[in-house]
Amino acid sequence: MAISAPQLVPGRPQFAPPSDEGKLVVSIDFGTTFSGVAYGSSRIAGGRVQQILQWPGSFEQFRKVPTCLLYNEQGQVIAWGIEAKNASPMPGTTRCEWFKLFLEPNALRDDGAIDPRLPAIPPGKTALCLIIDFLSCLWEYAKEQITREIGAVADLDAADVWVTVPAAWDAKGCDMMREAAIQAGLVQSARAGDREWRDRLRIITEPEAAAVHCAHLTELHKLKPSQNFIICDAGGGTVDLATYKVIGELANLEIAEMCARSGANCGSLFLDLRFRELVKTLLEDHPAHLDAASLAYFMYSFSETDKLAYMGDSDDEKLFYFTCFNVEDPDDPEVGLVNGELAIPGVLLRREVFEPVVNQVVSLIEEQLRKTDQRIDALLLVGGFSGSEYLFKRVEDTFGSRIKTIARPADYDTATMRGAAQYGLARRPLVSSAIVPRSYIMKVKLPADQEDWMKRPAYIRENDSGVSVCENRLQYLVIKGAILRKGQRVRTKFCKFSQSAQDHMFVATLYTSDSDKVMRYSDEGETTELCKWTVDLASLPTFQRNANLPQPNGFYTEFELGLELDSAEVRGILMFEGQEWGRVVFDFLN
Repeated sequence: MAISAPQLVPGRPQFAPPSDEGKLVVSIDFGTTFSGVAYGSSRIAGGRVQQILQWPGSFEQFRKVPTCLLYNEQGQVIAWGIEAKNASPMPGTTRCEWFKLFLEPNALRDDGAIDPRLPAIPPGKTALCLIIDFLSCLWEYAKEQITREIGAVADLDAADVWVTVPAAWDAKGCDMMREAAIQAGLVQSARAGDREWRDRLRIITEPEAAAVHCAHLTELHKLKPSQNFIICDAGGGTVDLATYKVIGELANLEIAEMCARSGANCGSLFLDLRFRELVKTLLEDHPAHLDAASLAYFMYSFSETDKLAYMGDSDDEKLFYFTCFNVEDPDDPEVGLVNGELAIPGVLLRREVFEPVVNQVVSLIEEQLRKTDQRIDALLLVGGFSGSEYLFKRVEDTFGSRIKTIARPADYDTATMRGAAQYGLARRPLVSSAIVPRSYIMKVKLPADQEDWMKRPAYIRENDSGVSVCENRLQYLVIKGAILRKGQRVRTKFCKFSQSAQDHMFVATLYTSDSDKVMRYSDEGETTELCKWTVDLASLPTFQRNANLPQPNGFYTEFELGLELDSAEVRGILMFEGQEWGRVVFDFLN
């Protein structure tokens, strides 16, 4: 049972000491539709971030590679990236993409919340299996390519690896991503006695990484210290929003988060899915053009050309032409099928494909502005979807009168991976503080007071000592919207009753709530079970002292737990006399 209010204490330093100068940093932007790799070191190219541009399956250079896998009947990966995306349909093979969306919080809690338009996971596989397989392929190639590019044997086993995740993911999704990255071999023990090797893997939210990159683009936004900016990271699957304040001069730049991040599944992939539904509706009476290969061809044509170039209202009168994959059944002017081409009016594309998705993005930005009670000086759009001319025009038209600078960097599609690498190379927290996106809560039993007798008499029980206690009370470890400095720990005192020396495991359930309301009882609003946290008290001096005394009626052990919230992850630390004594094991719940 928790017995004290939380306290804030400084955490341990989050970055390696200066003796690690020259260490390699690798960042991986694992995206729904495309993924990329950047790297850097103070000893490579003057410390500037480099990107992998050469990928298997193409002689051309690309800043990213499709997040795509091709499996055979035995469940083995036979191609990935460009080669998997461009592979012709073959009997006995399964192409998998968009599997990152299965780690979205609603999808993790409820299978029924998974978008039915997403491809099914192959039999015998899970979304986590697919992520591990893709990261394994990406990492093995990245290691070879980085070694080729820098002309030396890079110590990639000792590199710091940064992986980006959407802002809307909860701690469970981030934990699964961490587990996938470790199983894929992104970090491993580099030498005997290397006990901290898991700490070389860092999880960072996509808008935070993008904000680090964009904050340095002073010619783009011309922001000064104390000014505020919003990052809109519009990617293939998700769109994430975060608000930051510039602190300090460029030479020693820091940014601080200003309000809780937000995000939703309304990335450019959902334009593709809506386009596919439109084509299926238009060609309902022409099944020759609705087989898997034909639909994939239509979607490819749309995605590669018109999706980003489409301008909106000014294209209403224009016809957009899409060549049919099959040559049979070439004509039906009533639905726009003429000479083997499907002609779709721009107004229909706007109404059925673009507007529903773009309206969601505009609403997210509007909501982020509403949550920020200070003036916003710049709105910076990054991510692949921000290359859409229609999206950028709608954002300018909607917010141009309220925000002085609305801009899109030239490297908008790689801002996230470059920012994550820059963060690692800085070797200090560039984002000095973060806003807690949700409350972290425990259900506890506390001595009943007058308010409990008035409001919840049914929850009150008498314990073995004859004390009236109120069950189903909520104790907040940290409240949604709280501002925490990076590495800061929320420290709470606990007490465990043990019958004997063998009873040394403390187990409790950690809950989260997205509500802005601070609740007293568990029935006042929705809480979500996040994880069980297990603490082994056997090594704690106070437990050992009590366990060695003859106490036939058992004994109590007081201890402290520190909760550390990073931009994406939750960590627990067992504390003793202000010192870190051990880690808390989090068992994330299904």
